[in-house]
Formats: sequence, structure tokens, C-alpha cells
Amino acid sequence: MARTIRIVSGELSVEAELNDTAAARLVWEALPVDSTAETWGDEVYFTIPVKAGLESPVSVVRAGDIGYWPPGMAFCVFFGPTPASRGDEIRPASPVTIIGKVSGDTRAFKKVKDGDAIRLEKSG
Repeated sequence: MARTIRIVSGELSVEAELNDTAAARLVWEALPVDSTAETWGDEVYFTIPVKAGLESPVSVVRAGDIGYWPPGMAFCVFFGPTPASRGDEIRPASPVTIIGKVSGDTRAFKKVKDGDAIRLEKSG
């Protein structure tokens, strides 16, 4: 069964699909979630009420990847370089578990600013 979610912040409404990792299943079970967005370069992240360990951790991700970052219990949307990136790569602060992928144009996340309200919800 596909687990499609919606990420909403202000006028932004973007769909994404969660994968089959244990962390992604825990996120799905916790929905809906309301939080406060933070940005770090071209990454939007926010705390969610999910506690999970790393699964197949990665240190470099792709635009549109959604990661779970255990140290901050954070849901992370990557759409471009971060302060830790080298060259054109997209590098999280520390390894993350990839839990899904954004559908559509990831650059839309440029509209999200520190302190904005953000919501994760099941789609459809």
C-alpha cells in the first residue's frame, strides 16, 4: 500500500510518498503532525513525535529526498545544498534514514521560512 502524505506550510502544499522503512511507518502512524519549520541551507526540517534509530544511514542525499534525523527527532526535506555540502552535493548535518521522496518541484520549499507553521498529514 502506498503511503502518500501532504506537507503544508502557508500556501505550500506538496505531496510525498513514504517508503517502507520502520521510521517511515512510525511517521505514518503519528500523522497528522503540526510543528514549526526550521531551515538549514536548502533543507527544511522540523521536530516530529517519532523516535527511531538509523536504518541504512546516508551522508549525502538527493533533491526531493525526505530523511529522518534521529538526534533531533526531525523530518527533513532536502532540496539543495546545505552548509555542510561540498560542491553540488546535498549533505545533512549528520547521517539520516531516507524515509520517502517528494513528488513534484522541490524548489517550492524555498518559500518556507524559519518559524513557519508546518503540517504533515495523510493525503487522499
